[in-house]
Amino acid sequence: MTTTTAESMNQPASQTPQHPTPAQVRRGRRMALLLFTVGFGPMILATVMFYTGWLNPTGHSNQGVLVQPVVPVDQLQLRGVGGEPLAERFGLSDTEGQWLLMVVAEDCDGACEQLLYLARQVPVALGKNANRVARAAYVGQIGAELSATWEQQYRAMERLSLAPDARPQWPEGVRPGQAPAVLLVDPLGNVLMRYDERHSGKDMLKDIKHLLKLSQIG
Repeated sequence: MTTTTAESMNQPASQTPQHPTPAQVRRGRRMALLLFTVGFGPMILATVMFYTGWLNPTGHSNQGVLVQPVVPVDQLQLRGVGGEPLAERFGLSDTEGQWLLMVVAEDCDGACEQLLYLARQVPVALGKNANRVARAAYVGQIGAELSATWEQQYRAMERLSLAPDARPQWPEGVRPGQAPAVLLVDPLGNVLMRYDERHSGKDMLKDIKHLLKLSQIG
């Protein structure tokens, strides 16, 4: 035992395990917080400002209906065309994620088709920022005419489906079985806003432009 102790005492300092000092731990935590703030602070700030009007000298008010409380997109239990959960496309690890305009309806009637058209055209109207907003639709039933022209009219709009045995928790006021709606999802996977047939494309465009201006993510 004495020999082992003596040998360990004679080891070079470079071979002795080094543990971070309390000061180093604090510096590491501050750096992690700084990186998080730089990366995601603008997104969080944009959400707070949009919901409260805080520091907004123009007195901006949203055109769509705020989802309160905010609903994580994973609660909708939707899947992409490849079967992967929609929620996997969002999160803190993806600083280049997109916003999403998503039409939801169980039976796509005339009102639903109008919302599909608006969800298709609004990103186009964003010009250089068009690639920051994706489009998707969960439409359970569509008519024969729409089905025949879907690939031509809505090629860029992904058809989503419910997960097997899913019981989606839709945001307050959203009932796809009764009326169609458009949901706005932020790059972190939060359903922030909803629109219905009473809203125009200008309403959606105004809200999205405001959010994109405030946010550096997505």
